[in-house]
Amino acid sequence: MNIGVPRYLIVGMAGLFSAYHLVLATYTLDIPRHTTPIFVAMGLYAAATIISLLPWGPVRMPIWMAAFNFAIVIAITLLVANELDFGRPGGTGYASWYVAASGTLMTITSTRGRHTFAWLGIGFLVVHTVVGVGAVGPAGIFSLGIVGSASWVAVSHVLSTALAKASKDAQRFALAEREATDWQAAQEAHVHERQFRLGQTSAMALTMLRQIQESGGNLTDEQRRECAYLESAIRDEIRGRKLLNDAVRDEVMSARRRGATVTLLDEGGIDDLSDDELERVLNRLALAIHETNADKVIARTVPEGSDVAVTVVGLRSVADGESVALGQDSLEDDEVDLWLEIPRVPVTP
Repeated sequence: MNIGVPRYLIVGMAGLFSAYHLVLATYTLDIPRHTTPIFVAMGLYAAATIISLLPWGPVRMPIWMAAFNFAIVIAITLLVANELDFGRPGGTGYASWYVAASGTLMTITSTRGRHTFAWLGIGFLVVHTVVGVGAVGPAGIFSLGIVGSASWVAVSHVLSTALAKASKDAQRFALAEREATDWQAAQEAHVHERQFRLGQTSAMALTMLRQIQESGGNLTDEQRRECAYLESAIRDEIRGRKLLNDAVRDEVMSARRRGATVTLLDEGGIDDLSDDELERVLNRLALAIHETNADKVIARTVPEGSDVAVTVVGLRSVADGESVALGQDSLEDDEVDLWLEIPRVPVTP
């Protein structure tokens, strides 16, 4: 729980306030019948307060500590109250310091998140005053200051609950802000990617589009083939992404013009490569496409975590004439002409 106030300042103020009750107990030592129980009660109260105000550990009080504080309230109440004459003229005065001390200890307990034990302590004070102190009775709830102690615990309960809720809300808002920032960054990245791809596509297709416009759509067979190649190249820019550099584009186009089918699939496996490493991988891919005579070439990135960056497979069709005539074309009629795994880092001999 972060309430914007240094913890040592809060602990120091609570310590001074708690010490004040010990001063009152010392000042009124002539009122109790015997002083030994009073000194024992003072020692127990001081020990419980020190333990509760230790400036380290979690803010929420351990349950054993809260139970210990509740037991201390019972102990100091019985020790001090049994030595006081509540029927004496003028009352007990500050000799009933145990009530305020118990209220302070229970307020600390409530502030540190153990509200149940705090209210149990206040409840014990009420029951002891009403039932155990016959000379005072129910009026002692007001005359001994139990109402004030209960009020402090109530205020602590409300404030600590509100601050805990505010802290959780702040954490949720911070998480929502981070998610919104991530979403905005992703959207901006998508927009940038789309703009880049559109610009690249426009540059690639502009010449052909002008030819189509000038010819009114009446294209020669050669121009139609170039349109098909251009469509495949645009598809590469979308699906191939980082698998493309100028060398790869040239070799892919050359392979398609000789009749090969080339498929490039970038699934994000090489996004972590540096520019130099990526250029090395792509140049090796371009060389592999250049050297193979396969009818089908498939290049695919490998997920991160593998030593391989890109796998390249080249297939050569060996289907007989009957199968071709029937339109049967499957992997069973192909043989592997190229199998290459391009490593992420250069392999030293």
